[in-house]
Amino acid sequence: MKLILTTALFFWFGLCHAQVKISGKITDNKNRPLSGASIQLKDTYDGATSDSLGNYSFTSDEKGVKDLEVSISGYNPVTLKITLENVPVSFNIALKEQITELKAVVISAGTFEASDKAKGAVLNSLDVVTTPSANGDITSAFKSLPGTQQVGESEGLFVRGGSATESKIFIDGSLVNNFFYSSTPGIATRGRFNPFLFKGTVFSTGGYSALYGQALSSALILESVDFPDRSEADLSISVVGIGGGIQKLAKNKKSSWGVSFNHTNLWLAFNVIKQRQDYYKVPVANQGDFNFRIRTKGGGMVKYYGYISQNSTAFRVNDIDSTVLKNAFSLDNINIYHNLSWKERLGKGWRLNVSGSFSTNKDDMANEMQDAANQKVIISTPDFYAFKNFNLQSGGTYANGKLLFEKKFNGMNAVRFGADYFYSNEKSTYTLYDGSKYDEKVGDKMVAGFAETDVYLTNNLAAKLGGRIEHSSLMNKWNIAPRASLAYKTGYNTQVSFAYGIFYQNPERRILPGVAGLDFSKASHYILQFIKQTKDYTFRTELFHKEYDRLYKTGFGNNGREVAANTNGTGYAKGVELFWRDKKTIKNVDYWFSYSYLDTKRDHLNFPGRITPSFAATHTASFVFKRFVLPWKTGFNFSYNFATGRPYYRIAYDNTQNKYAITDEGRTINYNNFSFSVNYLPGLGKQNAKAFSVFVLGINNVLGQDQVFTYNYNNNGSRKEAVGPPSRRFVFIGCFISFGTDRTQEAINNNL
Repeated sequence: MKLILTTALFFWFGLCHAQVKISGKITDNKNRPLSGASIQLKDTYDGATSDSLGNYSFTSDEKGVKDLEVSISGYNPVTLKITLENVPVSFNIALKEQITELKAVVISAGTFEASDKAKGAVLNSLDVVTTPSANGDITSAFKSLPGTQQVGESEGLFVRGGSATESKIFIDGSLVNNFFYSSTPGIATRGRFNPFLFKGTVFSTGGYSALYGQALSSALILESVDFPDRSEADLSISVVGIGGGIQKLAKNKKSSWGVSFNHTNLWLAFNVIKQRQDYYKVPVANQGDFNFRIRTKGGGMVKYYGYISQNSTAFRVNDIDSTVLKNAFSLDNINIYHNLSWKERLGKGWRLNVSGSFSTNKDDMANEMQDAANQKVIISTPDFYAFKNFNLQSGGTYANGKLLFEKKFNGMNAVRFGADYFYSNEKSTYTLYDGSKYDEKVGDKMVAGFAETDVYLTNNLAAKLGGRIEHSSLMNKWNIAPRASLAYKTGYNTQVSFAYGIFYQNPERRILPGVAGLDFSKASHYILQFIKQTKDYTFRTELFHKEYDRLYKTGFGNNGREVAANTNGTGYAKGVELFWRDKKTIKNVDYWFSYSYLDTKRDHLNFPGRITPSFAATHTASFVFKRFVLPWKTGFNFSYNFATGRPYYRIAYDNTQNKYAITDEGRTINYNNFSFSVNYLPGLGKQNAKAFSVFVLGINNVLGQDQVFTYNYNNNGSRKEAVGPPSRRFVFIGCFISFGTDRTQEAINNNL
């Protein structure tokens, strides 16, 4: 017995003596302890878990060189080569946090995103169409965000002191020419495209990606939808028209096609709601489109969208130079647009994006002087009356192609590069009262290359660095535009961002052809942003400064028309913006508030010096309120838009001093617009519904508040007239029905 006990004791002592103690501490790369980390010798059962202070300790009888593995969720695992002998060892190990989409900072300076899925989205897609003052127009919805101006006499986005021509719109990577219906005097036209065509929207108020160019102020980037949820049809009936369409999804869900048609006729609306203009031909538009989607074998997607639109209108207004004469304006337009894109996975993290668009636009505009009996008259003395009788036929052909390669790396790092090609060919024939004609042709071929990289150093620190180079045949010159953005996560839901970029743009069409030797206009952006965002709240503020250089100054061309004369213009825009959105404080209520302060002056076109442009208000603010009452199956949406008065000027050429001068100036009254809409969903909550309908009532400018956008002057400047909206209010009543898809839950989730 003694022998057995002695032998057992000997082996037990030898075993304990052979074991080695392994200990240490696990921290992150900021030396903060990590609790719950797994520490283990590879291919053994020996290991431990770190405690609340990050400490760990265990013993092993292994000998020699071994792999010590350390892992914890959210951090990159570490494998360490260690040598085990007969002495205790200690290893302090720092783990690097994994960079993931859920935790990583979002590079967002100067950008608003409207999406149902994007982490940094400020709005979802239905917010775009349920903002009452927008009346279902994409760009009008973004006027409730900071940085935009409430301009009602002209279409387009006026952003941070920039004109509408300084904002460009892209669909699936391709530039869209003539995004809006053709202009009519003193009336802002709508966008041509249905908001439900798009699943994601990025609205840049400055500092946008190097993938896009030719916009001094802003880029609106739209991404079209992929496949429908299932085959469906839809029908719409409203006071302004009727429409319908069908989307057919293949049984294998790898392809789809769709077609739709919409007829718009404002006869009923204009007969109920009195218009300032005397429409002798109410606006009528016919629009048809076709699309298809194909999933490729490699998991990519081919998308096509084609569109054709025909619209016409004609109206009379009193001539500002006379008490008895009228101006009769008419417009006929045909617009055709095609967009084709292909996205493909190439393997090893590479992706290919190819996109292209082709469009044509034809306008036939005419204006004639008429007497009280609506008969054409030609008055040659004074001669400026005679020039009010004219006809303008203009047409353009446009094409754009983009090739983009993108490589994704670990930790959300990425690199992308590619090239753009833009083609435009525009022709116009201007016919005067005496039959004389002036023909003009303007064309451009622009090539561009770009490169950009996303660099995520940690979940808290990221940068986007890029650049763009362009060459225009119109000016036969090159430009180089660097872009940089930096974002740092200051807390769990907070971050600061900075963006810098240089942006170039060709002269706008209406001042071409200009003199030889013109250069690109240039704008330099500096943006500093702070944002705090949770699923229920968003607070965002930005400081910005924009410096303009080489703006186009105008003179008189051979036919007396204003044309680009040089690029000696300069300017600046600076300010601060605030945005607050709250989905929680008030039960079942979602609201947002935005405010912008803008200080801007510029010397361009025929300005006699640096002045605040007439489209820029110093203070703008918007408030949007949405409440869905589930028992009533009804959503109530309110919006209020405000802007301080805008400056207006009469700028005339002083023949004695051979220069332009301001002969009169002032400010308009403040802009106020309270609008609301009601949406009733009678089928809400019904199981297995085959049709889903929405009834909509919307009223713009409910209180009928006076609105003055600017002033027009007569020929000698002795009289001026206010330019305002066509009517004090506008009322929309409509019904939208979809067949084949139950959108009940979608409506509830998005607070329609």
